[in-house]
Amino acid sequence: MKTNLRKYRFEAGDLSQQQLADRVHVSRQTINAIERGNYNPSVMLALLLAKAINVTVEQLFQLEETDNV
Repeated sequence: MKTNLRKYRFEAGDLSQQQLADRVHVSRQTINAIERGNYNPSVMLALLLAKAINVTVEQLFQLEETDNV
């Protein structure tokens, strides 16, 4: 899965990882792991992240061709 979280985090007012984490009630390390592609968020967390930075879940996350569907 590909993530654009970092890009949209900056476009949403240059939010730090900690600021975004505080908005969605997770740790900064969770945001870092998502941005690095080391952690796939739950549906609920993906929805909360999208709402927190005013984008769609589809803008934040896309399946890559190598992902098994």
